Amino acid sequence: MRSPGRDRAVALRTVVATAVLGLALAGCVTHDPAGPPAGHPGAVEGDGRTIALLLPESKTARYEGIDRPVFEQVVAQRCAECTVLYANAQQDAARQQQQAESALTQGAEVLVLGAVDAAAAQSIVTTAAERGVAVIAYDRFVADVPLDYFVAYDAARVGQVQGQALVEAVGETEEGEGVLLVHGSPTDPNVAGHKAGLARALADSGLEVLAEYDTPDWSPDKAQEWVQGQLTQYAGRVVGVYAGNDGTAGGAISALRAAGLDPVPPVTGQDAELAAIQRIVAGDQHMTVYKAISQQARTAAELSVRVLRGEEPTATAEVEGVPAVLLAPVGVTRQNVDRVIVRGGVFTVDQICTEAYAAACRGLELIGEEAG
Repeated sequence: MRSPGRDRAVALRTVVATAVLGLALAGCVTHDPAGPPAGHPGAVEGDGRTIALLLPESKTARYEGIDRPVFEQVVAQRCAECTVLYANAQQDAARQQQQAESALTQGAEVLVLGAVDAAAAQSIVTTAAERGVAVIAYDRFVADVPLDYFVAYDAARVGQVQGQALVEAVGETEEGEGVLLVHGSPTDPNVAGHKAGLARALADSGLEVLAEYDTPDWSPDKAQEWVQGQLTQYAGRVVGVYAGNDGTAGGAISALRAAGLDPVPPVTGQDAELAAIQRIVAGDQHMTVYKAISQQARTAAELSVRVLRGEEPTATAEVEGVPAVLLAPVGVTRQNVDRVIVRGGVFTVDQICTEAYAAACRGLELIGEEAG
């Protein structure tokens, strides 16, 4: 079924459907596998059906705010006998290795792995496979190892959506003007896909790339520091910034504002974080990419339950020989923030339109003139 090493560009296909599983509603228990070992008085014991959810970091708000709670909720609904072991590696590959070993020691039968570092995570997948434990790569692919499934958004499509939005927003440029590319972490396998999609969008656009940067750990602070340096080097020439996600976008925007650029040139983003949506409403950030993270987490949870029960769910795509479910991203700008984010149920008007953003919200008719 698997052929690791197959050209990802050939195997990667976008799909729009995900499996919906009809299983009984029930309860579940969660705890951190870095905590007490099985048998310890502080450990939580299940009935022998154990799923481990290992997430990479918490700087990006989605992992603790959406991925974890939705995953746990769906497992609770689908599997009465299941225990979820949860751990967040805080962007530390060695820590994630320890967390995975702890989860396996505690009897995890399925690992849902959001890898900190794709290369380092190979040993986690290999060890799990040797012990007969299924591994579902979550959000980040791990190549050349025996994965069972991969659940994610199409990374190349994300980069292409960002790039196309940047090209359209910047428009015609003068000689010498160009854009900065603030990529994500070089250890995140999705970044290669983002770059590939971005390159397709920029090809033949006429936009000059002044400089580009791989942001360690997706750090907003490091992104801000780098952009500040580039604004000094390319003074008066930066007309747009590709930022790989909303955190690095926030850092880039802080640098642009500190340099006195008002209005701020177009800046992209990804993840549709609340702070980014507010920046979009205010006109500080041009766009973000909305990925229905809850749908992704729900899909991974349902897959893990079915795999745990010995079923073989049908995948709708394939990545390097691994059965996959790839979801389609949506670009969000001021023009569609109401439809996609508010009416789509991502954030409420009250969450977005705090006092600082009330005037901007009135301008978009998200709230009435009497509000705020």
